[in-house]
Amino acid sequence: MKPIISVENLGKQYLIKHKESRGGYRSLREELFTIPKRLFSKQEHAEMFWALQDVTFDVQQGERIGIIGRNGAGKSTLLKLLSRIAEPSTGRITVRGRVASLLEVGTGFHPELSGRENIYLNGAILGMTRNEIRKKFDEIVDFAGVERFLDTPVKRYSSGMYVRLAFAVAAHLEPEILVVDEVLAVGDAEFQKKCLGKMEEVSKGDGRTVLFISHNMEAVKQLCNQVMVLDSGKMLAMGNDTGKLIESYFAPQSGPTVWKGRETSKFLTVTEFGLKSFEGEMLSRPVGIDEDVVCYVECELEEVHSSFNIGVAVYSREGRCLFWTFTTDGPEDSWPELKIGRNILQFTIPKLFLNEGEYYVELMASLHQIAWLFEPVATPVVFHFTVEGGFSLSPLWLESRPAQLAPFFVWDNAESA
Repeated sequence: MKPIISVENLGKQYLIKHKESRGGYRSLREELFTIPKRLFSKQEHAEMFWALQDVTFDVQQGERIGIIGRNGAGKSTLLKLLSRIAEPSTGRITVRGRVASLLEVGTGFHPELSGRENIYLNGAILGMTRNEIRKKFDEIVDFAGVERFLDTPVKRYSSGMYVRLAFAVAAHLEPEILVVDEVLAVGDAEFQKKCLGKMEEVSKGDGRTVLFISHNMEAVKQLCNQVMVLDSGKMLAMGNDTGKLIESYFAPQSGPTVWKGRETSKFLTVTEFGLKSFEGEMLSRPVGIDEDVVCYVECELEEVHSSFNIGVAVYSREGRCLFWTFTTDGPEDSWPELKIGRNILQFTIPKLFLNEGEYYVELMASLHQIAWLFEPVATPVVFHFTVEGGFSLSPLWLESRPAQLAPFFVWDNAESA
């Protein structure tokens, strides 16, 4: 049987233009004085950038493909090419079936039309008759939960409502291929679970093909029977051993035990990120399970913003997120004081908390409810470390303790008090 999707030597190249910075603010007099110079000087230069290069693979009908990779790996570019939103620079794509794409909030719907009108519009684009759409209409509305707003222009919908309706339309109007980007992260946890269930249902029950981008590795493992790993525009691996491929993606060999460099996002520059002992020793060795360690971030701030926070995400080797922590987790009077210039922000990972194993740590930063500065999973600022010695302190338990966490709690008997 022929594959439903065939991709051969696929590449996508973009032209990136860089404007020369004029550096800071100028007075009106300075601006007027420099106009003639700017008119006769080159203000920008360009470079060619490969977002995807030499990607080849086949997808069979009914397969559920999880596409994983860091920011800039080429995941979204690949889905745009498969959805024919963009044209490839090299190579060939053969698609045997109708494609419904849910790539980002705001695509696929006409903002001035109501939810009802957009359902019929999307069905018509997929080649369905009005009668065929009508048969699916109630299912779509019920799944999306937007009954009260059906006749409201979708430009007035919240991002969550928009995504719920967009997914319901894409999943119920029976395309042969369903393409879904990380846009589902906009919805709440219950709706994300509902979407994963629906994608699995239409794939297993109706034989439809699903291509799914997610930074949630648990969701990828739950839904997908194949995983593709992209890195810097190239396909590193593709196969049906999803657990092993996800583990290799998070493998400790792929990164340092201490991150050093200069990574800038808006007014924040990070220079170092890692672990150290209470005595200040930079830890490149394994950490003992009975050892308190300090996770620290050295950064430079150009300004202090009231909504700024910085945080850390810790993952297991298998890609399971164990916890997030931010500088603003507690009451406001517990937040660290920030200053313009160099800051060293830190917190303690207590002993007898993480079990023995290998861990992957990411830096996060944001302006709360405004914008990510370093986004989870997409962040380039990462390091790895290992915890050793997971034996219990008890003389009765002589093996490594199960589970990812190994906290020590003191028990007592309330009846004997």
